[in-house]
Amino acid sequence: MRAPLPPASAPMPPATAAPVPSATPAGAPALPLRRDDPLDPPPALGLLREETPISRLAFPDGAEGWLLTRHEDVRAILADNRFSADRITASSPVRRVTFKPEDRPGLLLTMDPPDHTRLRRLLTPYFTTRRMQALAPRIEGIVDEHLDALRAAGPPADLVPAFTLPIPSLVICELLGVPYEDRARFHAWAATALSLTTTDEEVFAARDALTGYMRELVDAKRRDPDDGLLGVLIRGDNDLTDAELGGIGRLLLIAGHETTANMLSLGTLTFLNHPDQLAAFRADPGIADRAVEELLRYLTIIQFGTTRVALEDADVHGRRVRRGETLVLSLPAANRDPAHFDRPDELDVTRPPSQHVAFGHGIHQCLGQQLARVEMRIAFTRLFEGLPGLRLAVPADEVPMRHDMAIYGVHRLPVAWEE
Repeated sequence: MRAPLPPASAPMPPATAAPVPSATPAGAPALPLRRDDPLDPPPALGLLREETPISRLAFPDGAEGWLLTRHEDVRAILADNRFSADRITASSPVRRVTFKPEDRPGLLLTMDPPDHTRLRRLLTPYFTTRRMQALAPRIEGIVDEHLDALRAAGPPADLVPAFTLPIPSLVICELLGVPYEDRARFHAWAATALSLTTTDEEVFAARDALTGYMRELVDAKRRDPDDGLLGVLIRGDNDLTDAELGGIGRLLLIAGHETTANMLSLGTLTFLNHPDQLAAFRADPGIADRAVEELLRYLTIIQFGTTRVALEDADVHGRRVRRGETLVLSLPAANRDPAHFDRPDELDVTRPPSQHVAFGHGIHQCLGQQLARVEMRIAFTRLFEGLPGLRLAVPADEVPMRHDMAIYGVHRLPVAWEE
């Protein structure tokens, strides 16, 4: 048996410690960040949803815009082509830095039709439900390999580097054709780019480093294309530029490991904090798909929401939004809206499908959502079967949460189990 883990560090400071101004000179409030419970959204979001579903919002760059918190309004804006997804022109709700124009090629998150339509149509056939389900045997093998390693080393362990991070990283590397041995570099670049405590210069440097890495990889695959998605796209009959290929690779690599890794770690913590729901999940593996959907809704790890920019003056829920203003769509608030979900603040792994917006909605709905679902279903099922008596190795309030990151989760997850 290994020596016990050292005690986890104190929890991260409350999210209000993030570098966000409290108000603009005009007095509009900043995005609510303080959580009373690490598994629940900030309570202030719920109050706004009830009292002021569309409210004025201050941004760190000094601009003012709007915050939307109702499920109905969020879905409507996500499906409305009068609102642009171009983050280069949008204000960020949590930091001054935004995207640069040179970041745009291939980055679907910042694109509008027709450019978005062209790339999305090209990529969608590679991420169908059928194709992702066909990956299940390989994902099962990867999950089992990591469980074997955990059992061989013995408890305790930090589940993040031992299980939740490497599994989606290896899967997306194999899917794209990215060398897995480079993971330390792209993990570090992603962590820097997604952190709220890094400087603007550090964020841009991390993005530039990842862009350069992907373009070198594209160059290598043009000389010797393999069977990974990037190689397939290079060999295909399309008009993709090297810059677009690099941007596509960068987006899929980061989104493909950061989001699923944090859902796996935060979902495991949630199960361990809700033993009744874990018991229901273990008792009936047939509810695995429902459990995954419920965790996606309940946790909503895109914790600061997503942005849209008004392309014209528009009326939204009785308020006049002016052309050029940024709207922040609070996905966590929308996914806890009692007007749409019964008992929204309760975790219920038997809940029927509920049109949550954890993956967004409309033309920008997450391209890799079916892959994430397959990974989570397999990983959660195998994890709780393979490590009997899995439990936290530290008190729950000592698990350091990712208040300081754009994608919510845990920095570490110390666990133990029965040998």
